[in-house]
Amino acid sequence: MSGSLSIPVIYGSVRTERQGIRAARFVVNRLRERGHEPVLVDPLEKPLPMLDKMYKEYDPGTAPPVMEELAQLFKRADGFVVVTGEYNHGIPPALKNLMDHYLEEYFWRPAGIVSYSGGRFSGARAAEQMRCVLGEMGMISVPSIVSYPNVGRTFEEDGSTNEEWLVKATDEFVTEFEWYAAALAAQRKTGVPY
Repeated sequence: MSGSLSIPVIYGSVRTERQGIRAARFVVNRLRERGHEPVLVDPLEKPLPMLDKMYKEYDPGTAPPVMEELAQLFKRADGFVVVTGEYNHGIPPALKNLMDHYLEEYFWRPAGIVSYSGGRFSGARAAEQMRCVLGEMGMISVPSIVSYPNVGRTFEEDGSTNEEWLVKATDEFVTEFEWYAAALAAQRKTGVPY
């Protein structure tokens, strides 16, 4: 796809010694190198309360500032990349909580899933659950999922890696994401089903 895409990269761990932030930074770096405008959405930097009221349930201008900031970012997004770890075979609670504050802001946009874990299974079970969540939220998840094993050893703190296969796999994933972003943008211009 030609042209720069606005892509929130939604990350979901708030643990003190989290390692997945390295994978999220790697994804942001790869997207930026391909000419896009990724924004890392980190719940430690953009804390939302436990879900009580969704963004749409606030009267205009009354949502908490961080919630409003994220809503505006999501509204102008061309698509989303969700970076999920795996906690007890599932999605991290901070990630689910962050995402659940919004709904219409996601509609008719592609979502790519990146999963990781500290072991060899790479968060695959959480990735499958995330695909169901994204569909319910009105996003179209791209078929490919990119998964990173041994995240603490695979990436440096800044998101760099010496693993060329990860760069290749991520670039193939981004190419597919770009195709879906272009196709869905064209369809949104002609109108949406409802």
